[in-house]
Amino acid sequence: MTLNSRRRARSYAVALAAGALALSACSSGGGSAPKQAGEPKMTAQGITLGSAADSTGPAKELPGAKKGGTVSVLQRDAFEHLDPGQIYVSDELIMQTLYNRTLTNYRIDDKTGKVKLVGDLATDTGKSSDGGRTWTYTLKDGLKFEDGTPITSKDVRHAVERLYAPFETNGPTYLQQWLSGEGQKYRKALPDGPYKGKHLPKTVLDTPDEKTVVFHFDQPRAEVPFAVAMPNIGAVPPGKDTKEKYDKAPVASGPYKIKNFKPGKGIQFVKNDQWDPKTDPIRHQYVNAFDVSFGHQWVDSTRRLVADKGADKNGMTWTNAVDPSQISAVLKNKDAMARSMTETQPYVDVVSINTDRVKNKKVREAIAWAFPSGQYLQQFGGPKGGEVAGGLVGPTLKGYNPDFDPFQKKKYPGGNAKKAKELLKEAGEEGYELVYAYGNGDTHQDASVVVQQALERAGFTVQKKEIDQTTYYTQIGKVDNKYDLYRSSWSADWPSASTVVPPVYGGKNVYDDSANYSHLNVPAVNKEIDRVAKVGDLDRATTEWMKLGEKVLTDQIPAVPTFYNRLFTLWGSGIDGTKWNPVYGAVDPTAVFIK
Repeated sequence: MTLNSRRRARSYAVALAAGALALSACSSGGGSAPKQAGEPKMTAQGITLGSAADSTGPAKELPGAKKGGTVSVLQRDAFEHLDPGQIYVSDELIMQTLYNRTLTNYRIDDKTGKVKLVGDLATDTGKSSDGGRTWTYTLKDGLKFEDGTPITSKDVRHAVERLYAPFETNGPTYLQQWLSGEGQKYRKALPDGPYKGKHLPKTVLDTPDEKTVVFHFDQPRAEVPFAVAMPNIGAVPPGKDTKEKYDKAPVASGPYKIKNFKPGKGIQFVKNDQWDPKTDPIRHQYVNAFDVSFGHQWVDSTRRLVADKGADKNGMTWTNAVDPSQISAVLKNKDAMARSMTETQPYVDVVSINTDRVKNKKVREAIAWAFPSGQYLQQFGGPKGGEVAGGLVGPTLKGYNPDFDPFQKKKYPGGNAKKAKELLKEAGEEGYELVYAYGNGDTHQDASVVVQQALERAGFTVQKKEIDQTTYYTQIGKVDNKYDLYRSSWSADWPSASTVVPPVYGGKNVYDDSANYSHLNVPAVNKEIDRVAKVGDLDRATTEWMKLGEKVLTDQIPAVPTFYNRLFTLWGSGIDGTKWNPVYGAVDPTAVFIK
């Protein structure tokens, strides 16, 4: 998944041991005295698999929680997508938790922050058979859409099959590829989606009755319970599916529904009176509404939440960070620090190198040595924004090697211009021109200056190109984009490095809107991805994925690691129930209430 500017059987236990997302390490919150150091450590922790009992609602009540009122949400970036099938960036991922339910989902303990994967629409995390090639899900009783229509297996089937349609280009593709073929081959199984009356065969996706959904795979798939927690594996009523227009007005299955969506300006979420809390072990419905407004740069949201006046007393942000220029002042403000959190995010920030345009490996190596990762991180908050990265796979997955830093980013925070110049001279490419693209947010504009200066010191000629932040990932996601360098960010979609290396660096994933922003398509890498994907021992597979991630960086240099993410953020004094969602790397709104 992308950052927007981030088992029942023994096989499950092995999968969970193989790697995990960071499950938060809180600091500087809860009224403690402000600290200059002691940021949360970058560590790997586990997500446990819940039982059928864990999957029953209602969610445990929060002490002192009250109902009523409106929470204002200050967001920098406008939401480009509301259709769960198109959602794959951090701010939209956390947003959709209010109105969208999936077969499974993550239940976060309000006190400890520990995470369990549980049944959401389904009664549990799934039952496997046929050696893990078949997975069966049973829907709960009492599930309804916002118009009161019961949710059935046909709605889940429709949600899955519409992902095959040509207009569904931005969301996760794990389930579709496992069912029908890698890369974009899966689309051939249902080229028009379900819109012309055709369906996937029952040997692939079966709905034998209104409560049962059965997935059939051609090989064992131990990670299906995680894949069906992705936002696109939920329920969509066929009669209300407006295809492309569904992206502006999806039908709600969660505790809130969409009202007053004004693209580029804001959106309001109001109570869905058809949602039954008895079916939901994850979410609450404390406040009457969330009023979300866009266009708040970090400097604006920080000032307003620190000032804590008027409607901002009941304000929060889901993904905006404390503005770097105000961090020092906030750290000294005991009142603000008492309503803050600093959390480890699962995202790895890199600057992707477009290998279609920058074909010379020595030039890419020169870029890697020249890039000022430490100075770049300072523009995003320094230690409060993250840690300088050495590799492409982050520390929130088991097997991470903290000593891996082939371009010595920790030693040379401003880049090694001398080494880069030598490489450009060896390549006969002195003065090589680079087009560096970046989002038009304040922080990214400041960072672009640092990047340009460092690359020019190393002998490059740099042309900067500013992109509208709202459509940034759509623009850099085009295979024929005209940029050489651009920031991207990625995290494991669930506890496995198999959700990092193949989608981001596999040649089968070079197509528009893919996560392979560098367009890397190297036969040797593709062959190794295929080999590791077949490793049955998931503990061993984790080691193999980590090694391959390191080899991709050193041998191909498709990107420059910049930093592993943290989020330092605030909320108003009038709200409570804030907690960290470590899976999406954002502040979770599902238990928020007004005091």
